[in-house]
Amino acid sequence: MAGRFAPRPPSHATVREAVPASVVPRQAAGPRTRTWVPPGPYDLGLVLGPLRRGGGDPTFRATGDGSVWRATRTPAGPGTLRVYTGGGEVRGEAWGPGADWLLDRLPELLGAADEPDVFEPRHRLVALARHRRPGLRLTRTGLVLESLIPSVLEQKVTADEAYRAWRRLVSWFGEPAPGPAGTGERPMRVMPAPRTWALIPSWEWHRAGVDDKRASTILRAVRLAARLEQTAGMTPAEARTRLEVVPGIGPWTSAEVVQRSHGAPDAVTTGDLHLPRIVGWALAGNRDADDAEMLRLLEPYAAEGQRHRAARYVLLSGSVPPRRHPKMRKTDIGRW
Repeated sequence: MAGRFAPRPPSHATVREAVPASVVPRQAAGPRTRTWVPPGPYDLGLVLGPLRRGGGDPTFRATGDGSVWRATRTPAGPGTLRVYTGGGEVRGEAWGPGADWLLDRLPELLGAADEPDVFEPRHRLVALARHRRPGLRLTRTGLVLESLIPSVLEQKVTADEAYRAWRRLVSWFGEPAPGPAGTGERPMRVMPAPRTWALIPSWEWHRAGVDDKRASTILRAVRLAARLEQTAGMTPAEARTRLEVVPGIGPWTSAEVVQRSHGAPDAVTTGDLHLPRIVGWALAGNRDADDAEMLRLLEPYAAEGQRHRAARYVLLSGSVPPRRHPKMRKTDIGRW
């Protein structure tokens, strides 16, 4: 049963008490800053959008002034990053123990390591989507667990259910984000540390709507947190191989992780309920395409290692097959 290996698991109340609001880092001398100049067209929302897990994600926020806020746990500790564009450059401001780590890797997060110019559209729809959205670059966070845990939560459930579980668990067991984002009416939160995830009792997973299978996968992963974070320095293929050694982590989950942690342009997601049908419909008018058909259609992009990027452009095109069946039924086991 999830959480039973912990001798004295705390409740979310005790975790909150362990990190009182009074210790939230304040913006005393101002944030540390860094700027980066994109080499071409740039769309901050497209680049960082995949890091958002639903509209209520407590670790991610887009504000009306065009800023993107991100609260995360780095190897140096918790950190908050605010990113915004202006004057042809992107500016980052960071708070907390992880501020220097975040700013050191700001260009990679913003897509500096990506090479969008090597992409050559092979379909008219893909070419049109690229023309309309030229600011797409693939982010590279350099962090594995922060993408792995929400990806596991998204296994075999609707996006709404997964986002709700992520929001609840981070709100209950995470800690306040450093800097101004950790205060106010809607304070942001940093996801729990691996040990805190490991101490979440089984009934709290249930309250969050997470079944025992997904909870157990996360518990296995956090026990191996250090080994899994090392994969950020590997190639995407090597990283996926190590991730899939963990029971409960398969090709779908590993692809979703390296797309964000490594900015992997060829890590197309297989095993997805909707993506093969969307790609099949957009590129061949086949609403019943499976993984094999999707990979066949994306084969022209395989030689350049760009299948995931091609799939992103397909999704950005807005071409989706007409719905024939009702949506997947939403459930919340926390109410049972």
